Amino acid sequence: MHTGANMAEPLELNVEGMDCPSCTSKIEGAVCALPGVGKVSLNYSSQKLRLELGEGGSAADVRRTIQKLGYKVQDAAPEAPRRWWQSAKGRLVLVAAANLAVASLLSLVMPDFAAYLFAIGALVSLAPLARKALSAALVGQPFTIETLVTIAVVGAIVIGQSAEAAVVVLLFLIGELLEAVAAAKARASVSALADLVPKSAFLVQGGAVVEVEANTLAPGDIIEVRPGGRVPADGTLTMGETAIDEAAITGESMPRHKGVGDKVFAGSINADGLIRLKVTQAAENNMISRILHLVEEAEAAKAPTARFIDRFSTYYTPGVIVLAALIAFLPPLFGADLQTWVYKGLAILLIGCPCALVLSTPAAITSGISAGARQGLLVKGGAVLEAIGKVQSVAFDKTGTLSEGRPKVTDMVMFRGSEEAMLKLAAAVEAGSSHPLAKAITARAEGMELIAATGAEALRGRGVRAQVGGVDVVVASPRYAAEITRLSADEAAQISALEAEGKTVAAVLADGVLLGVIAMRDELRADAGPAMAALKNLGVAAVMLTGDNARTGKALAARLGIEVQAELLPEDKLKAIEALPAPVAMVGDGINDAPALARADVGIAMGGGTDVALETADAALLHARVAGVPALIGLSRATMKNIRQNIGIALGLKALFLVTTLMGITSLWMAIMADTGATVLVTINALRLLRYKRQP
Repeated sequence: MHTGANMAEPLELNVEGMDCPSCTSKIEGAVCALPGVGKVSLNYSSQKLRLELGEGGSAADVRRTIQKLGYKVQDAAPEAPRRWWQSAKGRLVLVAAANLAVASLLSLVMPDFAAYLFAIGALVSLAPLARKALSAALVGQPFTIETLVTIAVVGAIVIGQSAEAAVVVLLFLIGELLEAVAAAKARASVSALADLVPKSAFLVQGGAVVEVEANTLAPGDIIEVRPGGRVPADGTLTMGETAIDEAAITGESMPRHKGVGDKVFAGSINADGLIRLKVTQAAENNMISRILHLVEEAEAAKAPTARFIDRFSTYYTPGVIVLAALIAFLPPLFGADLQTWVYKGLAILLIGCPCALVLSTPAAITSGISAGARQGLLVKGGAVLEAIGKVQSVAFDKTGTLSEGRPKVTDMVMFRGSEEAMLKLAAAVEAGSSHPLAKAITARAEGMELIAATGAEALRGRGVRAQVGGVDVVVASPRYAAEITRLSADEAAQISALEAEGKTVAAVLADGVLLGVIAMRDELRADAGPAMAALKNLGVAAVMLTGDNARTGKALAARLGIEVQAELLPEDKLKAIEALPAPVAMVGDGINDAPALARADVGIAMGGGTDVALETADAALLHARVAGVPALIGLSRATMKNIRQNIGIALGLKALFLVTTLMGITSLWMAIMADTGATVLVTINALRLLRYKRQP
């Protein structure tokens, strides 16, 4: 019998001090080398390390290994310092600046000892970096950024450039600090969502309302939310009606009306009425928590471009060391000045630091995913974000995606009597029915005084009959109405015209006399037309795939200016997707479109934040607006453009300074400035994506 002793156990740790993918590569490499460790996933943005410990694996060994590399390991999420000087990197910058200042002042008093003073200052400031480089080498990661800087600084001191060595250390530490500040800003942009959920809630217990901690709420609890208050948990409205501001979750600027039975998300704001909710999710599973979890997973999932750069960087750093060594020692073999070329070789080491290059892609991907999440556009990973921008065609489901999913009365055509009288009779017959068409009729009659119907009977899919105030009323299809009474040519023509527009027509008869017809249609979403125009402007083709009848599909597609394939079974939709120009994105409601969402190159779910919508597809539109599709494509393309810019900045500056170094123009401090400058420029450029806004 298995005891379970050899089963892998999950371990999650928070690693403080990671600011770029170079940090994650170093830690991942060291941790993966430990016995019994598998499935290592490290996200520098969230600073979370996830792994599995098998036989021989030890959590204590994992912690010790990471700490040897110079990072802090905690079981709980680290508290971010309020100011930069409160962080470890901030304190290192202050120490290095003080060392340089003291050395500079003492060199004025003791100029004969200036070189020694600067050397001491440089070595004291370098000590933490040297320790990191040594620890990394001991755990099998010898080619780190700290290694390059340590070699360059020690080499500069050896050849008599100790003042520059001290400046190089300070500039490098400033660059590291700037990376840390930028990374913290990117993290805060999404993690701030967690602060939207209030810490307390008003729990209804019997006839009393008591204040409790929000994280103690359990499914089934009834809570009260007062006007202006934030909702403390996901729930369903059980009392009252109000307008709910969901801008922080879905990106929608306009509050949405909510009534009994409607879902409400934690973190949204109750705009006006006093309401009560039945809690449906515990704190760890509410909408905000799920969004944060999905964003963390997305940021950890590397894009193809990022994976390529990761592979490239494993050869890049050793290559830089070899190149620097050749530049430093090869020319002197042919009579060139040793000190001059060693100086150039050290400058090449500093210019070759891979920070900016390695950061170029994940910084942009993280910012893009974060910007989308804040606007209700959830993307599950860098690979998905990269793929969305490449789609050539988008297939849309109709019901609940391009349309509202709820039929509405569009026309009332009278043949005899008044419109109000006919509507009252029809609504009385349909009252209490859960059929979508019946709901459309009763919704149109809302506020009218209705006579209770009696003796209601279904007409086997053709309609319904009941007695209303002694009148025999039938609400049925025009075909069945023609069996009851004779339709004139004009009446038949008007009914045919309505049906040609893709509308469902219900005939209303009183004691066998046709009073008129009520036309209904599942209307298009208000933003469907502008969204199709936006896709066309992006050069992306759109097609409607629907199981509805061809007449309805054609009518709606014509209004949108797109192609349509109607009367499709689920397997027909799969074939239709395969026939479209690839890559293809499929947009559905996340419930009945799962096979099509899975078959498409990119599946985008519109479900207003339902569990299925969040988990089925590659991306989800929490605001359930069609405009989110071109917004996603625009975000993807903006992110990829940003990545190309970042790579150009990183490689362009390195190429420029490589040439100037070989020409003898670049000094050591200029070399480190080039690397630091490239890193800062790449980071600032990536952070611009946080301001990306989808079009209204």
